Amino acid sequence: METIQVGDHSPIPSRGDLQNPDCPSRDALDRLGSKWSVLIILTLATGTRRFSVLRSDIAGITAKVLTTNLRDLERDGLITRTVYAEVPPRTEYALTPLGATLITPFAAIRDWAETHAAEIHHNRNAHQTAPQS
Repeated sequence: METIQVGDHSPIPSRGDLQNPDCPSRDALDRLGSKWSVLIILTLATGTRRFSVLRSDIAGITAKVLTTNLRDLERDGLITRTVYAEVPPRTEYALTPLGATLITPFAAIRDWAETHAAEIHHNRNAHQTAPQS
């Protein structure tokens, strides 16, 4: 199996190993585990968006949080940022081919969350009101 060297640590398989604390796949998992990343990717799944449209499409996200997440997703190669030299300037965001590979799993997660949200909410309430042993 092909391996890669990560820092001064032992080589890890090139595919990644989430059980290895030094594996870069943990960084990827951290990015993918963000609710904002999921919502941004799913919003961009339907097409290119300007910042203001993204912000209005993703209810509850602040401009600062959206900016930070867009920068992180761009840095990780999941989205592109295109600036058009117009007056006023226009900036658009779109999924890269790598980012597009997340549409199906994120859609499945969205569907699961929407299907089971009431049950999870009920369980949380029951847990909070149950006597603690």
